[in-house]
Amino acid sequence: MKVALMSERTVDGEGTRANDAGSGSGRAAVEASLSTLVDEVAQKIQSRIMSGSIPIGSWLRQESLATEFGVSRTPIREALRKLQASGIVEFVPNRGALVSGPTVRDIREAYEVRAELEAFAAELAARWIRPDQLDRLRDAEAMFRDSVAELVEGRTPSGSGAESAGEENWFHANTVFHEVVLEAAQNDRLQAIIADLHRSFPRNLTWAALRENVRLLDENVAQHGRIREAIESGHAEAARREMSLHVRFAEELVTTWFERQLRDAQSRTRSQQADGDNAQAG
Repeated sequence: MKVALMSERTVDGEGTRANDAGSGSGRAAVEASLSTLVDEVAQKIQSRIMSGSIPIGSWLRQESLATEFGVSRTPIREALRKLQASGIVEFVPNRGALVSGPTVRDIREAYEVRAELEAFAAELAARWIRPDQLDRLRDAEAMFRDSVAELVEGRTPSGSGAESAGEENWFHANTVFHEVVLEAAQNDRLQAIIADLHRSFPRNLTWAALRENVRLLDENVAQHGRIREAIESGHAEAARREMSLHVRFAEELVTTWFERQLRDAQSRTRSQQADGDNAQAG
């Protein structure tokens, strides 16, 4: 399945426009566009790794990725180098790019910072939220609750399409809920810092750990409700506390999930090594 990305025809470093751009400003524009494409590709690959759709221990083949994303190998190669710099991908000589994933320390540090920042945003939101923002927060909470009901229904034999719809609605409602809180905080710098954190550890990463456990999904809904109630009541300290607990809850879920992914990857590696040894012995 190809992934929709911005057109590479005018940005590929090997493309004709790069060669035809006679002026320095033309070359600069091409380079800036290529950089944007590389960032976009890197973010999409990283999101798949973080969500588990590309498992830790997998090999990333540039040819396959280039075909899937509909680009040449140039932006793929540069995107993998960016992921290598962040420790998510490791280049193995004569083998290629291996998915190593973030460390447990990386995850915990990111969520510790996020818990403090988003808690502060909730505290500010309890003081400054406008009536129209509060309406949107209520709507997002209701959508979030309904999405979980759809997900539970989708796991029954008769609910074939409900799970997929519920998953999409969960992503959307969760994003809207947190974005309204950040907007209501009325602090642009705080928003920018939190957005930067989410580029490395997307907010919806929690889904990978939640999706198989109805009890945890229900608890996630309850947490949103307590945050909304505190903000609506203007209880700044309670809003800060509930948001901090919510993010730290996600931290434990995601950390546990990644530890399991790492164990599975190590188990696959041992199994492959054993198969290789048996083949040589045979």
